[in-house]
Amino acid sequence: MWIEKIPAAYWALVVILLVIPSFASDFVMFQIFGWTFILGLIALSLMFLGGYGGMVSLAQMTFAGFAGYMVAILGASAIDTISQGWPWWVVIPLALILTVIFATAVGWLAVRTEGIYTIMITLAIAAAFFYFTRQNYDVFNGFQGFNSVLPPRLFGVDWRGPEAFYYLTLFWAAAGYFAVLYVARAPFGLALQGVRDNPRRMAALGYSVTAHRVAAYSFAALLAGIGGILLTWQSAQISPGTVAIQPAIDILVIAVVGGLRHPIGPFIGAFLYVLLKTFAVDVLVALGLGGERFNLLIGLGFLVIVFFSPDGILGLWEKLRASRNRDPLTGRERH
Repeated sequence: MWIEKIPAAYWALVVILLVIPSFASDFVMFQIFGWTFILGLIALSLMFLGGYGGMVSLAQMTFAGFAGYMVAILGASAIDTISQGWPWWVVIPLALILTVIFATAVGWLAVRTEGIYTIMITLAIAAAFFYFTRQNYDVFNGFQGFNSVLPPRLFGVDWRGPEAFYYLTLFWAAAGYFAVLYVARAPFGLALQGVRDNPRRMAALGYSVTAHRVAAYSFAALLAGIGGILLTWQSAQISPGTVAIQPAIDILVIAVVGGLRHPIGPFIGAFLYVLLKTFAVDVLVALGLGGERFNLLIGLGFLVIVFFSPDGILGLWEKLRASRNRDPLTGRERH
């Protein structure tokens, strides 16, 4: 059976993730792991586009923020003059559908370019959406955004509680991870990888290169939208700062540092990013340096990883495994 093929280390990781709330503090569950799963899910959408589709998008945080804004606008918030107060079972599916439609339109524009031009188009769209939300007060409430955007209270559970939110984000992170694994091995995913490697040959075989790339944007936006809703619930607010240029670049950094070759990479990168973002100030102060330079420490950490391994942390892991399997005298692989 397929269950028997799963390595013991994977089962150990599953057990650890399930029992973490039994010994971890509320801060660790809510801030460290909750934030890691959310950012990892958003970065996973970029990994899917880049790793399987060969497309680099800087608009993934824009899609995530768009979903968060839709939940705040269509649902309930402290800005009751704008928020519609619709029920969650209407708001959440509708927010995700609108996000996918928005991403499909963006993808339809972006896939007609390649390389640096694709990056520039998605960056321009991210910048335009940021400035639009900051300047529009009738729908997006300007630079203030929306606050008191809370998850629905289902089954009598406060889903913003540390333990409940941990399991909520863990569930959707796992769902996104396995969804990407499944799609990558499905006919669509295999065709998308063929389009990535040789678009002309795939077109000659009768595949629509544009349609596959646009569909990849749509699927990736669904993942980013779920992450954006969770991110909005975690902070209980959504504002233009959420969809600014810096967060968009952060998602790219997370995906690249973790590794674009496997869906686990974005979560590894997100965990490292959250640790540095949370504790970098304390490290600098302990070293007698200014805490305001924490971004420099984060940048240096990521620079070191990418310098030694262009494939990110996953690449470092592969190099370590390869070195263990080689004879130190001959340099040949051991059998």
